[in-house]
Amino acid sequence: MDLTGGPALARTPRPDTVPHPRPTPPPSQAPAPDTRRGTRPGQGPGPAPGTRTEPDATPRTEPESETETDPDTTVRTTVRAETEPGGVKAGVDPIGTGAGAGVRARARTRTGGEAGARPGAGSGAEAEPPAVPRPVVTELRLSAYGGRRGATYPLGPVTLFTGPSGSGKSTVLGAYEALARLGAGDPLAEVFPDPAAHVPESARPDSQGRRGFRIGCTVDGPAGPVRLDLAVQAEPELRIVGERLTRHGRTLLTTALRDPGRSTVQAAWLTAGTTPVTRAPLPDDLLGTALLPLRVAGATEGQREVLAAAEQTVVGLRSLFPCGPVPDRMRAPVLPGEGRLLRDCGNLAEVLHRTHNACPRRHQRFAAVAGAGCAGPVTGVGVQRLPDGTVRALLARGTRPATPLGRLGDGELRYLALALTLLTGPGVLAMDRIAEVPDAMQCLTLLTDDLDRGLDARQTAALLALTTAIAADGHIRLVGSAGAEAAAQARRTEGVTVVDLTP
Repeated sequence: MDLTGGPALARTPRPDTVPHPRPTPPPSQAPAPDTRRGTRPGQGPGPAPGTRTEPDATPRTEPESETETDPDTTVRTTVRAETEPGGVKAGVDPIGTGAGAGVRARARTRTGGEAGARPGAGSGAEAEPPAVPRPVVTELRLSAYGGRRGATYPLGPVTLFTGPSGSGKSTVLGAYEALARLGAGDPLAEVFPDPAAHVPESARPDSQGRRGFRIGCTVDGPAGPVRLDLAVQAEPELRIVGERLTRHGRTLLTTALRDPGRSTVQAAWLTAGTTPVTRAPLPDDLLGTALLPLRVAGATEGQREVLAAAEQTVVGLRSLFPCGPVPDRMRAPVLPGEGRLLRDCGNLAEVLHRTHNACPRRHQRFAAVAGAGCAGPVTGVGVQRLPDGTVRALLARGTRPATPLGRLGDGELRYLALALTLLTGPGVLAMDRIAEVPDAMQCLTLLTDDLDRGLDARQTAALLALTTAIAADGHIRLVGSAGAEAAAQARRTEGVTVVDLTP
């Protein structure tokens, strides 16, 4: 299939891909930190059963070619996997490229300039741009996904997608969340419970009844722009049939479905040195890029490049918190607990109870911005413990009686919930934390659909101002969708990128 991409991380691999422990390499050759989820103690990277490396450093072409099918078309293509000293090369065009596939969304910042340039595009001989200190997703690609084909969307520190109903705003955000979950090690079936819904309507099955979709992203960071492209077969059986990980035009990992009767794909990743390429099977229900730290020792320059690119991609994808406040679930008192904000923000009072006691600075800052989105004077945000052991949050009104949050309007509650997510970090959000990477080296991205739902113009302006001020520090980004009025207001706000999906 015309599907290739990169490795996966998190979750224990299947028995046929479990790596054997290897001696720890010298400090100068130590592998990158393991950011996968669920690593077993004492388990280090190394070769696994079925892994083989090429014994020579000369270019080599596989003696056999496999005839594969692009899952969203009936055109059959022959895929050749080749190796050369400069990297792994596949004999097909990269996923999401080719004739007619180059649609780039109109993205404009306040200055009116177009933000559609793809970071890191071009040959490896070009001068490298300055390194981004923390891994962040800077581009989404929907090559063939839902109603989008050949679409590329740039992502800035604050990015809002806008367009009429049915233009694909939720589709784009859903693709981002799907990639993030795969990067965290979630199985394919959990990420796409209804895979057929993501296949383009125009996709026609091949002679074997196969159809699918393709998505990808670019993650920028200390290693420079790294591209991940993924091809998924949705029918008749859900599986990853191709993955490709590239950096500065060089392919670091590529996978392809060779035997439909097996639940694996054949992977090849750059090794360099006396063993230029390593080949091994990987599970077809997990992202290969996230599995690379289990398989690559980091003993050669090529291996270290692969590890750096894979780790950066996984960290950038996993640093995502989808937030969709539901006001009706935020009004009732709740029992105090761990104090980590849920996706629907239904435990807002519990989190405020925690921040009030454990994070006084954040709580004071939150109280300071609460007045910008709530009617009437606000002099503080307090928490009251009730006789039944539950807690509820209150808005202090100076000399007036305090107002329980349960009496606030939907727009006020959504404003407060979104403001709280911006003012907190991964430790206060119910998300999969990357404990192996220091917080200072991570950048959290908030993902929210219908950012302006229920908000008036004043609340929207206050929320946008807060978002851009916090995003300027480089630790938090926001990607969301908004209606026409909020998008017009965002275009007038410094630091906001608006991507118009209007056909």
